[in-house]
Amino acid sequence: MWKPSQNASITPSTPPEPSRPLPPAPTIEGTGRAVATGGDQATIGKGLFVKGEITGSESLFIDGKVEGSINLPGSRVTIGRNGQVAASINAREIVVLGKVRGNVSASDRVDIRAEGSLAGDVTVARISIEDGAYFKGGIDIRKPEAKQAAPGASSSVITETAKPV
Repeated sequence: MWKPSQNASITPSTPPEPSRPLPPAPTIEGTGRAVATGGDQATIGKGLFVKGEITGSESLFIDGKVEGSINLPGSRVTIGRNGQVAASINAREIVVLGKVRGNVSASDRVDIRAEGSLAGDVTVARISIEDGAYFKGGIDIRKPEAKQAAPGASSSVITETAKPV
């Protein structure tokens, strides 16, 4: 059994506060790829339902349900496998692994992964639709904002119907 020492010069110190473990970085299930490339990221978990407008300046990972509008122009929006979004989305980059119903606009790119589903019009500079993804809507390809097109230049518009790929 431990007994305090007879030396009065030793004072008991308070135990250090335990360090809080950091949550692991979110990854796309089955791939091991990180969801965000860096910086801050907010998460809407499986059990959350958000109705209204979401605006901000950090990336967003959605694994719950969202209705309304999402406006994160300089950030990345990722809809996880459990995510269900009925909203218009405006972001720099949009990754769809779950279900999206609404128009999306991205200044950089839109990725619809194999397990993803998007029903709505897309306005984007680059788009990727993996085999097995579902897409129904129109695509308006815009030149990247850094390279402004001359006035009067038209962009490509493709309208598709239900397309399980």
